[in-house]
Amino acid sequence: MERIDAAVIGGGVLGCFAARNLCRWKLSVAILEAREDVCTGISRANTAVVYPGYDHQPGTTKAVMTVRANSSFDTLCQELDVPFRRCGSLMLSYGENADRVLRKKYRQGIQNEVPGLCLLTAEEAYKSEPMLAPGLHSALFAPSAGTVNPWQLGIAACENAVQNGAQLFLNCRVTGIQAEKDGYLLETESGSFFTRAVINCAGLSSAAVQEMAFPPSVRIATTAGDYLVLDKNTDTVPSHILQYEPEGNEKGLTVVPTVEGNLLLGPSDRENEVDYATTAAGLSYVREISHWLLPNLDLFGVVRSFAAVRPNPQYADGRSIPSFVIEHPAPTFWSLIGIKTPGLTCAQELGSTIAEKIAGELRAELNSSFDPSHKSIRRAHILSFEERKTLILEDPDYGDIFCCCEDVTKAEILEAVRRGAVTVDGIKRRTSAGMGRCQGSRCQQKITALLAEALQIEESAVTKDGKGSELLRGKQNDRM
Repeated sequence: MERIDAAVIGGGVLGCFAARNLCRWKLSVAILEAREDVCTGISRANTAVVYPGYDHQPGTTKAVMTVRANSSFDTLCQELDVPFRRCGSLMLSYGENADRVLRKKYRQGIQNEVPGLCLLTAEEAYKSEPMLAPGLHSALFAPSAGTVNPWQLGIAACENAVQNGAQLFLNCRVTGIQAEKDGYLLETESGSFFTRAVINCAGLSSAAVQEMAFPPSVRIATTAGDYLVLDKNTDTVPSHILQYEPEGNEKGLTVVPTVEGNLLLGPSDRENEVDYATTAAGLSYVREISHWLLPNLDLFGVVRSFAAVRPNPQYADGRSIPSFVIEHPAPTFWSLIGIKTPGLTCAQELGSTIAEKIAGELRAELNSSFDPSHKSIRRAHILSFEERKTLILEDPDYGDIFCCCEDVTKAEILEAVRRGAVTVDGIKRRTSAGMGRCQGSRCQQKITALLAEALQIEESAVTKDGKGSELLRGKQNDRM
């Protein structure tokens, strides 16, 4: 039985940042992840926006955390070596009802001290984004909004936690929790753990995890949304994040110029779903509203679609929950239940807050050797010709291009495997291989063969997304 000071249940973005922040203290830390890789649940699919902080009622935990988190995002991404683009956002109104919403959010933003926030006339907005549909009433401009790759951020936080001493246990679903003297006994599919403290970051399963040891308090409903991704070569794309505020009860639209150079459109809105599969109706809605909002946008440039699942927590008695659900049902047991937007923005803040509380309860000392710096996989395509030539002389595998669309080399794929990738999707999330125009049709077989060789398994055992990957149990932990 493993004995540790603090166990983080769930290896999504929140869990990875909770573990990273626990490592700032002299504590033994473990991440217990049910799947074959981190960031495979809610974290793998969302709108990727770093929000400015005008959406939330002044004085709430969400409002305070969002503004604080946004202001430090440049530093955070520099530490973790993750691309971040602070492109600003425009919230768009095409009617009187939406005008009122924008004015309300402006007032909230001013109270929340969102920097640079201002209301624009239609004429001013068209100067910034001339491709917008005619009929615009007004726009709310937030220069501090930005975008980041969610799974790259989470994976970097996880790797930095491991670099600072945390242990990562994959294929390690928690099946039971028992409160004991001075801690908790966790039963998992991979054995037992005794831990002095628990942070429950199990995403859609977080309420069920807490109920393994405590009475029900929160329920999680779900919604799903469909997205479209446009090719990097799409002409005349907006330079800001666009958020269309509808006049009626229909879902709006968010348009994101991503850090990779693609354009992300979505989401639709589907209630009570947990399936990551897209729907024809949802994708049709995204196409229709995108064409209306940006009439000259080339929607023939779509290279892929995907669906995201979002939690909607409410109290067990049916009351709505206006802010983050941070439960503390017993000493040294903390739950982040059904954290939704702006959970990505606030992942570092939430992780830091809970880690500090646990450190206080355990009377832990600060870890003076904690190193916040992390290096991502070295990407050949961002180098100059001379830098790339030098790199190939050092490692010839950097001269073997596996993914032509995204310019990903054999060396980068092998490094992704060394860092924990055991599926084709795991390699995609770490290197972008297969995310380009052909969506892996030219490189997936080569990647599969290389992955099988690196893991010393048959090609037939390699999976795209982890389903049926039981043969891989234990291989990741052996390499961490």
